[in-house]
Amino acid sequence: MREVTLRVRHHGGPESEVSARHPEVTLRSVSSMTGTGAERKRIVELRGPTAEIESFLTEFRRADPVVSAEPISPVAGGHAYVALTVDTGGWDGISERLADLGVHYRMGTTISGGIERWTVYLGADDDLSALIRWIERGGNDVELARNVELADLDHPPRLPAAGILDGLTDSQREALATAIATGYYDHGGGVGVEDVAEELDLGTTTVWEHLSRAESTVMNALIDRFEEWGLPEGRGPRRDGRDRPDARR
Repeated sequence: MREVTLRVRHHGGPESEVSARHPEVTLRSVSSMTGTGAERKRIVELRGPTAEIESFLTEFRRADPVVSAEPISPVAGGHAYVALTVDTGGWDGISERLADLGVHYRMGTTISGGIERWTVYLGADDDLSALIRWIERGGNDVELARNVELADLDHPPRLPAAGILDGLTDSQREALATAIATGYYDHGGGVGVEDVAEELDLGTTTVWEHLSRAESTVMNALIDRFEEWGLPEGRGPRRDGRDRPDARR
């Protein structure tokens, strides 16, 4: 199995086209596509100068496939989480092309300066040249950035964010995203739950409950990922009350 990273200039893709005109903004996917039919939803993270992020969103909303692009955290401090809804009917996305070939790819694709960075995983019988040609058939430009055997990688497995965030309610997701954006989790940042509540225009107790439940859900999802990867997960009962596999040993 090989880990291959491709740099793709996706011509006609609204995210890449708008990104090319706003090179100071970096877009990163933090969830997979969800939904049925043509309309699909996902969450992305935008980083860059606040004014550029706002300009990016204004232009992005005008793109034909985009149904909505609404921030779920304040567009401030050079950072924002945004919920996207797009009409994929007739839209030839890179993920759809990879899916057509049955190719596994890593979540967390980034786009900067109009270039999409895709990391895919190919077996011994997979043809990398054919994959590149298939992507280029859509009028895209593809550059091979990396091609290494998984056995040669020196970094630990990455934990995709999609499954970790899927268990959150909309209120919990918004509270968590706002807390992150305001620096609530920054060590020594001095931001308290009162500051997050003020940003959300909600009561402190309500925000504390949203964050507490969101943190519990995220931590338990992380434990599940640790168990999948065989990483040390500790002993004793989980936060959700379930025993860990070695808790009774």
